[in-house]
Amino acid sequence: MDKQKQAYIHATIAVLFWATVASAFKISLRYLDYIELLFYASISSIVALCIILLIQKKLKLLATSTKRDYIRSALLGFLNPYLYYLVLFRAYSLLTAQEAVTLNYIWPIMLALLSIPLLRQRIGGLSILAIVTSFIGVFIIATKGDVLSFRFTNPGGAALALGSAVIWALYWIFNIRDKRDEIAGLFWNFVFGFIYILITMLVLSKFRMPDIRGLMGGTYVGLFEMGVTFALWLRALKMSRTTAQVGNLVYAAPFLSLVVISFVVGEKILVSTITGLIFIVLGILLQGYFSRK
Repeated sequence: MDKQKQAYIHATIAVLFWATVASAFKISLRYLDYIELLFYASISSIVALCIILLIQKKLKLLATSTKRDYIRSALLGFLNPYLYYLVLFRAYSLLTAQEAVTLNYIWPIMLALLSIPLLRQRIGGLSILAIVTSFIGVFIIATKGDVLSFRFTNPGGAALALGSAVIWALYWIFNIRDKRDEIAGLFWNFVFGFIYILITMLVLSKFRMPDIRGLMGGTYVGLFEMGVTFALWLRALKMSRTTAQVGNLVYAAPFLSLVVISFVVGEKILVSTITGLIFIVLGILLQGYFSRK
């Protein structure tokens, strides 16, 4: 099998896993609060990343980290996994799974907007039109299609979902200058993130014997949202002739998520959710196209 086919297989598996995690978030939050979910997910993700480094014979890279690397991971780990997932899981606790997953998907547009002041990138009029297209989708989802009323069904939850997209975009902007091995860097980010999560657990939550279903959910989230899936995606990008050949597969993830949410969580998928998601993805694709042009 040639490398390109292997790249497609790895990318497809990653996308399929990502399509399940929104349902895993929502189900796990039935048995854990959002802080507990992040606590247990972080533990399993750190273990998974350590095993991946062992398999790849890269454990020695952890010992070569410098003081600057630790400082960088302390800052990046605050953004991801700590702040990003704390805000995202809270959003999932307030919104339906279909609303949270689609609103969070606005992050590529947030990345484009934040790149203007932080990376001093210029943006043209057509890119602005693409961004507006995506935000129309956000408005459709947040109002559940009742756009003329200007009434958000859950403004707090919607703000948190959009806020998580901003945090994720910030993480990738600040991560650009990190030249370490991706898995090794992510491992240290998660170690520092776990320290922040542990402190938050001590202050805002409580340690208790978790429901086995919540524990299994947290483990699943840690493995297939934060750990194994990320490694699969990186592997696919490295094997592919171009990133675009596998990168476009990721746009299937939110639509597949809605299918899984319908069957597993039992939510009735609204027409407004699908319509809004189409606007968001269309805006992302247009913005990418206009930026390249």
